[in-house]
Amino acid sequence: MEHESELRELSERLGGACRRQSAQVTTAESCTGGGVAAAITDIAGSSDYFETGYVTYANASKTRLLNVSDSLLEGYGAVSQETVEAMVKGACLESGADVGVAVSGVAGPDGGSDDKPVGTVWFAWGDASRQQSTRYVFEGDRSAVRHQAVRVALEGLIEWLEK
Repeated sequence: MEHESELRELSERLGGACRRQSAQVTTAESCTGGGVAAAITDIAGSSDYFETGYVTYANASKTRLLNVSDSLLEGYGAVSQETVEAMVKGACLESGADVGVAVSGVAGPDGGSDDKPVGTVWFAWGDASRQQSTRYVFEGDRSAVRHQAVRVALEGLIEWLEK
């Protein structure tokens, strides 16, 4: 319950920031499976600032829906700075949103590697012309990693809009 109220509070803050900036927001999600969009749309009236979100779990969908190049995915992998920056740029271009967030990571329990252990999540915030990215390594099981990723995605959107 505590997790839900935390995400609700962040989503309400995001809605306020979007309204103050007259900004439309979009999401491009992989490991969170739509969790960021779900948190945003839990708020009544979110259709004022949220129209489109993308769940691009497979690499083929990142290419097809967000125009992330095959060569970028092959060269850097889905869980990389380069991929999340391309994802948020593509999401903003495709949706027409003013700002977006992209999330790609290894939620576990399997799929980790030495350089990308379970819990590794890359985030990018930005628009069609400018992106900022960062990497986190979260602790906990799959659910905990995904919850923490949704929280960080929302916090970053608020920060982007308020700076």
